Amino acid sequence: MAEEEKTTEETQPEESVETPAPEAEEAPVEEAPVEEPAPEEPAAEEAPAEEAPAEEAPAEDAPAEDAPAEEPAAEKPPAAAPAVEEEPEKLSPKQLRKLKRSQDGGEAKPQRSVEERTAERLERRAKASAERRRYRASRRAKRGEPGTGTPPAERPAVARKERQGIVVSSKADKTITVRIDVRRRHSVYEKVVRRSSTIHAHDEGNAANEGDVVRVVETRPLSRLKRWRLIEVVEKAK
Repeated sequence: MAEEEKTTEETQPEESVETPAPEAEEAPVEEAPVEEPAPEEPAAEEAPAEEAPAEEAPAEDAPAEDAPAEEPAAEKPPAAAPAVEEEPEKLSPKQLRKLKRSQDGGEAKPQRSVEERTAERLERRAKASAERRRYRASRRAKRGEPGTGTPPAERPAVARKERQGIVVSSKADKTITVRIDVRRRHSVYEKVVRRSSTIHAHDEGNAANEGDVVRVVETRPLSRLKRWRLIEVVEKAK
């Protein structure tokens, strides 16, 4: 009996251990069938969903029909059409005349040869020149005798600049280089400032040599650098 009780005791924990396993296994089995009908229900609902658009089609058509009714309110550019017609009023008189000539077809003239058109053009030009001559003659008659006009302005003679300096170089033919020494008192510091500059002068007879004191006068441009001409040799070099 004791052995039977032990066996029963041993079997009972085994059953207690085994019982949760089937329950755990049964739980997903029970959930699986619950999940299976779930996709079937949307399938059943899809059929009416397909029918619903068919029923709502007229509802969608109604706004489509109403859309053109709203378009006229949005399409206001036709109101700007009068502005295009008013543009010719803003044109200048010359442009208006040109527009009128372009719109006027004119009278149809008979077909003419080249000689006839040339003769007509020459006749028209002769008539226009005669009218111009008459108009100018009438204008001259109204003005009377021609005036003398404005007398030419008297230009006073301007004394040309003269400078005195020392010849630095006379190697070139008919050309000397003269150094001009300038001394002046500074306007602010009251100090005597000495400056020198060199100029090129024209010496026609090659009379000046290096070291000579000469006097030059300004003249028209004689070359790229020469704007002065030798007047006289004041002092010869020693």
